[in-house]
Order: sequence, then structure tokens, then C-alpha cells
Amino acid sequence: MSYVEMPGARVPIRMWADPATVEEGALQQLRNVATLPWIKGLAVMPDVHYGKGATVGSVIAMRGAVCPAAVGVDIGCGMSAVQTSLTANDLPGDLSRLRSKIEQAIPVGRGMHDSPVDPGRFHGPATAGWDDFRGRFDGVAEAVKFRYERAGKQMGTLGSGNHFVEVCTDTSGSVWLMLHSGSRNIGKELAEHHIGIAQRLPHNQGLIDRDLAVFVADTPQMAAYRNDLFWAQEYAKYNRTLMMALLKDVVRKEFKKAKPAFQPEISAHHNYVAEERYDGMDLLVTRKGAIRAGSGDHGIIPGSMGTGSYIVKGLGNAKSFNSASHGAGRRMSRNAAKRRFSTRDLEEQTRGVECRKDSGVVDEIPGAYKPIEQVIDQQRDLVEVVAKLKQVVCVKG
Repeated sequence: MSYVEMPGARVPIRMWADPATVEEGALQQLRNVATLPWIKGLAVMPDVHYGKGATVGSVIAMRGAVCPAAVGVDIGCGMSAVQTSLTANDLPGDLSRLRSKIEQAIPVGRGMHDSPVDPGRFHGPATAGWDDFRGRFDGVAEAVKFRYERAGKQMGTLGSGNHFVEVCTDTSGSVWLMLHSGSRNIGKELAEHHIGIAQRLPHNQGLIDRDLAVFVADTPQMAAYRNDLFWAQEYAKYNRTLMMALLKDVVRKEFKKAKPAFQPEISAHHNYVAEERYDGMDLLVTRKGAIRAGSGDHGIIPGSMGTGSYIVKGLGNAKSFNSASHGAGRRMSRNAAKRRFSTRDLEEQTRGVECRKDSGVVDEIPGAYKPIEQVIDQQRDLVEVVAKLKQVVCVKG
């Protein structure tokens, strides 16, 4: 499908989703965003659903302003994937040992490493620019300085919620490694710190929703936020880079005889801000639950823990601000999923996947998400499919 255009107060709302299937709360959030004085465009992805302030699955382009709640509290959250030289025939019949080894190497939930992972253990992207990044922590908000030690130990860890590490196979039998995580607790604390500052600024007092408070250009508050925002986005990138290095290390050891090799990694944020130019204007483009899909850009659009994922290539559709969805998107809240489904439902819906099947992850059951095939079909003018993956191992927080 192409997009449906709905009227908005200042800009039209372009939706790559059927408005009839979007909950009223999310539609109202989109209408609220369209009232912001600084807005220049709003694109809505097929995985759209209710969020805090701004919907998840929205792309907001503003001139001279940025809304921290429209980035989300998991700044820089995103995906990484890599194709390996292994094939499905190399995988053992029982994958429980492989899952256990991954969980031992990469702490999940609130877990962290006993001491910071040394990137020097690895080669390539894991070490590039590391010292410069680490040194710039001194420039972030004083409110989070005391978190330095914990932030170091959480680098290379998964977190909880919908974050995951997976081993997948594609339709040709190739084995892929894939993971989803962000800036861990340090990103959350930075986001909440700046959202609180924005909400107290005079120019935000008359907004229709206080969660849409913005920072405006050429102010010290904007400068401070941009500094911390871009640092947290880098933290998220390095977090995924280190996790992927740890994951590759597990695979090398577990499949020593096969001598696995790895293609270049595909990596993409889906909660972030970028400086981009459209219609002759320099804009700050916020993607909350959306990936960049410029012409030729590779991206990852995951489904749920039992349905598989897609590697895609962007088509460069300017109407969507060169964007696409970040996943299947929830169709019910976590609490609703827990009320609706049981562990028996989880076992049935994740049959054939080596993963947790206990009450702690029922809220991540495939039935709580939109069908990934439908989400892909709704954005055929935004991306083309490169590969379809199906997980065989899924590690959840």
C-alpha cells in the first residue's frame, strides 16, 4: 500500500497504516504532534501504536526544535545482524547448549558484567573510536555522572522487555546472528533528566500535551540535550557492537570445526534523532520506532519471538522522510497480553524455537504483536526485502 493522508493542524499526517486499525489513543497522539509550532512533517509507520507523548512508529520532522519524549527513553535502541558462513546443517538438533552459552556470555535483564568488557579483546568495529567515545562521558549531564561505573559494566548487555539475541536461518539455509538492544539504564536516565528540564521551560507551558515538550535551537538546554543525546546514541551503538563481538565469540567456540566466517554487520538505530535536509530545509528528524530507509540503506525489521524477521533495503521515499517501520509493533499492551495468554499459549506459539517459555516472557508472546508479513506488505513503497529470517534460538531479557 501507499500512504493515507489525514488532516493535521499544521501538517498532514501521512500514514502507512489503515487508520481504522490504529487505537484512538495513538491517533490522538498523532493529532497532538501535528499541532506543534515547529513541526514540518509527520510520517506514521505500519507498526504504529500508543507511546508516551508520541506514538511508537512515528517519524517527526521539526525545524529548530526536538522533542525528547519523541525519541523515547531508550535512546539509540536498534538492531544489528550478520550473516555467517554456517548453514542450518551445521546446527545441532538440541540447541539448548547454544542458548545457555549465549546467556553466559551476554548478561540479560538487569544483569551486567562483573567488570567492563575490554574492546581490545576483539578486532574491527568493536574497537574503532572507543577511547574518544569513553572520554566524552565527562561532558554529559552531572545528574548521571555517578552512573559511570555501572554504565561501563552494562556495555555489552541485553536488558529486558522486547530486547533479544537470536540465531536465525534464512530461506536458503544460511545462519544469521541478530540482536536488539539500546543504551541501557544510562540512556534512560539521560532521557528522563532532559524530559524533566524541557517540561519546565516557559515555551512549553501551553502545549496540548506536556510530554511533547521541546528544546529549541540556540539555547543552552538544546545544546546540552544534543550533546547527551548523541553520546547515548553512540553508547547504544557500542553496546550492540560489543554484544555482537561476544556472540561471534560464542559461535566460533561452539562451531570450531566449521570455522565460521562473518559478513559485514548490518546495524540501525530505531529510536534516535538525525540532522537531515528536505525541501530545502535543515530539519531534525526524530524516529521513534522507525528506521532510516534511504535509497540503498540496509535495515532490519524484526517480528516477534516466534515469527521471524526481515532484512530490507530502503527505497528512499521522501514522503516518509526516508523511513520504514522498526518491527511488527504491539497490538496489545504487556498487561493485556499477560491477561490474555498463558505459558501453554507461549509454548504453542514458539514451537520449534529454543527460548524461554515461562511466565516471565508471556508479555512477549507472538500473539501480542501485529503480523510481521502484513507490516512488511504495508510498506512496499518504503523498502524491498533482501532476506527473510526465522529464529531457531531466541534469548530474552
